[in-house]
Amino acid sequence: MSNLDIKIYADGADVNEIIKMDRENSVDGFTTNPTLMLRAGISDYLGFAKDVLAGVKEKSISFEVFSDDLDDMYRQALILRDLGDNVWVKIPVSNTQGVMTYDLINKLSSEKVKVNVTAIFTKQQIQEVYNALNPNVNSIISIFAGRIANAGIDPEPTMKFASDLSKDNKLIETLWASSREVFNIIQAIRTNTDIITLTPSLINGSKEIGKDLNQYSLETVKMFYDDAKKSGFSL
Repeated sequence: MSNLDIKIYADGADVNEIIKMDRENSVDGFTTNPTLMLRAGISDYLGFAKDVLAGVKEKSISFEVFSDDLDDMYRQALILRDLGDNVWVKIPVSNTQGVMTYDLINKLSSEKVKVNVTAIFTKQQIQEVYNALNPNVNSIISIFAGRIANAGIDPEPTMKFASDLSKDNKLIETLWASSREVFNIIQAIRTNTDIITLTPSLINGSKEIGKDLNQYSLETVKMFYDDAKKSGFSL
């Protein structure tokens, strides 16, 4: 696991890769979602979840409901909850019609379902979700900081708002989602975010944190030189 002052969760849907990272103890937890599962060619949702949980026994792992109907989201959430004590159920902050899920979040959290509320972008959404959560039950507030940045908006004030809101309750954790680069880890740490999700490539890239820049510069020059020689270029 990382020696940084933040939990690292791997974001993906490759069963073998997830189990490998769990065995190596290289991350603190896992998240996935229907889009990642589709890209991985997964068609059997429960089969995938059970395969993952056969290997990941203790670390937190989040599986997402995929219905657009709030009553059916509730039904799916209970099925996912019952898969294991280390399962957090991902609930989107709204359905596709823009109907907010705050009441559903409150109902599930009140029934001691560990929820991971996802696709959050605004301070108002953060506040409403926080208000809906049972303060005595483990929960995650997942804020899509990477996509906020894609909109040309600095995500740090939003993440800091969430951290300040939940700082007195260790059961409610904030999560920096949709990371785009290794530097997002530094941003997440300085906003006191509890968790950051990273793809396997970003987890590997995080090994460069703290590297001497003069050495990095020399290695880059050598890479260009070596690749030019391999290409057989001439002028």
